[in-house]
Amino acid sequence: MEDAEVRIAAFDWLRRAVDAHGDVLARELLAKGFEFRGQRVPFLGPQGIFKPKVLQALPLSITTAPSGPYDDSFGQDGLLSYKYRGTDPQHKDNIGLREAMRRQTPLVYFHGIVPGRYLATWPVFVVADDSRTLTFSIAVDEMSRAERALEESARKEYRVAEDAVPRRAYITAVVRKRLHQQAFRERVLEAYHVECALCHLRHRELLDAAHIIPDGEPGGEPVVNNGIALCALHHAAYDRCLIGIRPDYGVVVKSAILKEQDGPMLRHGLQGLEGGVLRVPRVASSRPSPEFLAWKWERFKASA
Repeated sequence: MEDAEVRIAAFDWLRRAVDAHGDVLARELLAKGFEFRGQRVPFLGPQGIFKPKVLQALPLSITTAPSGPYDDSFGQDGLLSYKYRGTDPQHKDNIGLREAMRRQTPLVYFHGIVPGRYLATWPVFVVADDSRTLTFSIAVDEMSRAERALEESARKEYRVAEDAVPRRAYITAVVRKRLHQQAFRERVLEAYHVECALCHLRHRELLDAAHIIPDGEPGGEPVVNNGIALCALHHAAYDRCLIGIRPDYGVVVKSAILKEQDGPMLRHGLQGLEGGVLRVPRVASSRPSPEFLAWKWERFKASA
């Protein structure tokens, strides 16, 4: 029963951590973990498949490093893919995940987005094992299903509900979209050193990754050179064409806004941007694409 209690405590801690810090959590926070009956329970370690000492047999979490395109984390079936540790199917860590699949034990999945920052997804279940490709398939499920699975596991009843496959496929697809959004945000913020490119605000919780070509438009891909790190105010103003950014990075404020008279927020937050220059990343490949900026600039001029 203690295994189930540890997992429930871990899921509850993660919920509170996400409420406090957002979907993407720092490695230092996860490595510190939480206390359970006087024992420290970290969430991850040097290896991707991680079992804290408090657990007897099965791992608590799986982690991917922030390298390569995030689509590499998904198989053709739309489920999360997770590579074996090494090439030996009988490595103890691989055996642990295989046993978690047999027992239908819920785990936590940490997807590395940028160095030191992870998107936490839980509960996840190992649903398939392919020794040919050295890959496990992972599906996301509802929290209520995790609690039920833990109760059944305590009674040595390892069952998969009849409706599990379509439900898990749907939930995993939602997680995939969330992963894309968060990966875009974190990679853009890192490129701009976690600073608004217009006003230089450096509070991560108040910063967004603003699309130049909007998501859903042709060309509106979640890539760094289609994004700009902006505070919430300037993100909204850019999206609504109250401010414009030329392809040469010059900043223009809508003429109607310049004529208004209001308090210091208008004067310093918007009007003061007129004639300025967007601060861009040092790495050329991370800078806003002039082609993308030209697309948005035309819409700004049309709105004026």
